[in-house]
Amino acid sequence: MNVYAISDLHLPGGQDKPMTKFGADWTDHFNRIKADWLEKVRPDDIVLLCGDLSWGMTLPDIHDDLWSLKDLPGEKVFIRGNHDYWWHGISKVRAAAPDETFHFLQNDCIRIGSIVICGSRGWTCPGSPDYTDQDEKLYLREAERFKLCFKEVHKVMQEGDTLIVCIHFPPFSLKNPGTLFTRTFEEEGAKKVVFGHVHGSFWFPMRQQRDDTEYILTSCDKLGFHLARIL
Repeated sequence: MNVYAISDLHLPGGQDKPMTKFGADWTDHFNRIKADWLEKVRPDDIVLLCGDLSWGMTLPDIHDDLWSLKDLPGEKVFIRGNHDYWWHGISKVRAAAPDETFHFLQNDCIRIGSIVICGSRGWTCPGSPDYTDQDEKLYLREAERFKLCFKEVHKVMQEGDTLIVCIHFPPFSLKNPGTLFTRTFEEEGAKKVVFGHVHGSFWFPMRQQRDDTEYILTSCDKLGFHLARIL
């Protein structure tokens, strides 16, 4: 079993938001992602999708986006991004899954084989540009939500399992490498932490090893619209 990841697909969701307005490198980006996916992923592999799947505003808006992933191989594990406005109520989201290979995480986890994956959205971290008091409130709330994730992890984790954390926002900032997120992830023994949100020319480390935990940025444009191999 291999584990791959990619985030921030920004599929149309019925909206008139061509991604080429963010640069010519976004031309035909989803077809490029699909071609790479089909080349790499086998049915028993896992693909992590770490937020900002679609511009759609409601679940009906993203029907075509979800179904465009249906025939792609692998177990697909999703978390919510800050632009996933269609994600209202985890029960409704799960009920909209095209088939049993779609798994949506919200402050909880799933165990697939010997891989345990937990996830939540996260938020902007202290030290980020223009960090505000409102960001602080949301940052603290999201840190508490990850505690809920790990309560669920403790229920399913078995000896020899590998723990992967999915978070949409970077779990640290360039000016603040140690946060409530990183401390929790490292204390809980996460092997990999996968995140997205960062785009364009803004520099952020693609991979960073901190003790036994590796942090991996998987925004699709940063990856050249290819899936990153995580495990």
